[in-house]
Amino acid sequence: MTAPRVVVIGGGVTGLATACLLARDGHRVTVLEKNAELGGRAGAWEQDGFTFDTGPSWYLMPEVFEHFYRLMGTTTAEQIELVPLQPGYRVYDEPTGVAAAEHIDVSTGADAVAELFERREPGAGIRLRRYLASATKTYRASVASFLYNPFSSWRDFANPAVFTAAPAVIPLLVRSLWSFVARRFRDPLLRKVLGYPAVFLGTSPFDAPALYHLMSHMDLVDGVQYPRGGFRAFVDSLVEIARAQGVELLTGSDVTAIRSENGAARAVEFERDGRRSRLEADIIVSAIDEHHTETVLLEEADRSYPAKRWQKQITGPSAVLVMLGVDGALPELRHHTLFFSEDWHDNFDAIFGPSPRVPGTPSIYVCKPSATDDGVAPAGAENLFVLVPLPPDTSIGHGGVGSAGDAAVGEVADAAIAQIAAWAGIPDLASRIVVRRTVGPADFASQFNSFRGSALGPAHTLAQSAFFRGVTRSRRVDGLFYAGATSVPGVGLPMCLISAELVLKHVRGDHSPGPLEES
Repeated sequence: MTAPRVVVIGGGVTGLATACLLARDGHRVTVLEKNAELGGRAGAWEQDGFTFDTGPSWYLMPEVFEHFYRLMGTTTAEQIELVPLQPGYRVYDEPTGVAAAEHIDVSTGADAVAELFERREPGAGIRLRRYLASATKTYRASVASFLYNPFSSWRDFANPAVFTAAPAVIPLLVRSLWSFVARRFRDPLLRKVLGYPAVFLGTSPFDAPALYHLMSHMDLVDGVQYPRGGFRAFVDSLVEIARAQGVELLTGSDVTAIRSENGAARAVEFERDGRRSRLEADIIVSAIDEHHTETVLLEEADRSYPAKRWQKQITGPSAVLVMLGVDGALPELRHHTLFFSEDWHDNFDAIFGPSPRVPGTPSIYVCKPSATDDGVAPAGAENLFVLVPLPPDTSIGHGGVGSAGDAAVGEVADAAIAQIAAWAGIPDLASRIVVRRTVGPADFASQFNSFRGSALGPAHTLAQSAFFRGVTRSRRVDGLFYAGATSVPGVGLPMCLISAELVLKHVRGDHSPGPLEES
């Protein structure tokens, strides 16, 4: 018998991982990628000796990466070189006067973090240990019974493993992460250290369920690592594995339609090199923005969701990204540095509230991979990646190289550079910039067909988490599956790898709640 033909739409991390898993399982797989490069949001950009990651920069949940590699017959150590970061990151608090801001370094491990908390708030050390124990318990329950669960039928909810894990999870769904943290700690900066991971989930700590305190297990217990060569090295490993499995990778291939016949997946139509083409398929996997798939690629009769779903969806933040090549050393910054504004209620209301606007004093994230990797910047220079969270609003505009780009994006970038300079005590930062590129919300929309220009996808509110987030298998078209950050289980590279495994489970008819057995 001829092996089933699979077409994967999107050559980002999810699309590549899905292609790898299905090809190893015996399918003939073709990946269609709209852009010239594979990797999606996990991209890279080079200029004048600087190499920038243009997307993900935190390597968390290492066991998820290891599990994926083992499913493919290899290991993380064989594919990429990981460097542990200690301390994991630095945090600056908004200054109250003209002096540089106060900062703390957050190290990995319960003992080190408990000591930090105790120094700032007597008695907080023991409470932090209990908090992290709860985070670890919740994390393990989620991985074992929920994250890898396809929830393809009601029977999946009745699985004994789900019942066993439920007591560690369900009580945390009825209160916010911020209230959960605030009940345990008084120090404002410590509260922010524990609340900020909600941003990585595309939501506010005031809206994220307390369930997501499990994120503190990832950075404070497991620790933060960095793949030498940047996240491009991780993407390159996926590409090499896919090719070794015989996957056909077609870049510059813009999908225009998904076709069905008698209620089953039939073909994908796309444009490449100015020509229209059609690929017949037994299985189709959409590993791109779910909104674009549903509203543009599918006929109305084939759509799983009504139009009102998109009107009600709470979209995660967009961002202005700023890539900077800086002459000279920047010891004031760690590999990861966070700048926390004082008024978080106003900050998050600006992004997620009823009247979205650019925050007056945003909380900013800065990555300096040159602190760890000599290969990402010329000798004597630093590589900075700056992320400024914003409302999902494409009218803010496009970025560009140097001074190019829309005015609003440039103004956000200029303000962020000035804020970093003032808070960290680097008064000559702007004058030392030798390479600059910005990315705006409109770029996310044009390059990735991202709904409303979001940088992440739907926010992880209670109604948009886990199996509430959406479907991984079409309700209307047999053989059509959804995967990626806008689908289940959610945002982040580990979730993208898990999402790919959920597709494999659906194709196999596997209803198990946890990770697949590694051969």
